[in-house]
Amino acid sequence: MSRDSFFSRPDSQSPEPVEARPASTVVLLRDSPEGLETLLLRRNKALLFAGGYWVFPGGALEPQDWEQAAGDEDRATRLAAAREAGEESGLRPSPDDMVLISHWTTPVNEAKRFATWIYAAPVDSDTEVVIDGSEIHDSRWVNVAAAVEEHHEGTLGVLPPTYVTLCHIAHYRTVDELLARELERPPGEVLPRFCHGDGTVFVMFRGDAGYDSGDGSVPGARHRATLRDGRWYYEYENVAAEFPCLIGP
Repeated sequence: MSRDSFFSRPDSQSPEPVEARPASTVVLLRDSPEGLETLLLRRNKALLFAGGYWVFPGGALEPQDWEQAAGDEDRATRLAAAREAGEESGLRPSPDDMVLISHWTTPVNEAKRFATWIYAAPVDSDTEVVIDGSEIHDSRWVNVAAAVEEHHEGTLGVLPPTYVTLCHIAHYRTVDELLARELERPPGEVLPRFCHGDGTVFVMFRGDAGYDSGDGSVPGARHRATLRDGRWYYEYENVAAEFPCLIGP
């Protein structure tokens, strides 16, 4: 996930909802003998937000993105994703090859909000990854399914949007399969709600019994990511059909 596209902490509050700033992220993909791989970047541990976490390339849209896109939102978000990927990894996917897989909007109670388009795109596997060594301190191509396992083992720190995205694309075997299937399905519109209680942190999604009230203890449907021992776990149980699962083709 991009550095600016989620929320800071469970107890952050804003007196009045602020407008969500457009941002975009791109999941860079390649095939390997072991299966589908994606590029993850590790943020500098000294950074105030998401320091030390593994993320996808991305960030907020800049004036140049809007100018090059002549004000077209879809084009601007694609251009921004390609620009950020180039700046953070040295890899620049083609905006025309990008497939939108989801759209996340930061909760309304956050002081800093982003509306983030998450794209998937193939890149040339022979191109060298080049990081800046400042904001980004490390990079790695990783098998997607293995990345999910590493997170559950506690060795790969990611934020919920990155975790959910990894879980989702882990169902695909190849880049072509992923892009073809994602073109056929509507991208997920994700409006998370962050809450905590009894020492547990939840990120609830629409369809969860506690979503409207913000009370994670309300019995009923479960559509959330729960943080346990520093690891996120996605839950989808007894949820109404109008709120589809965020994971799987």
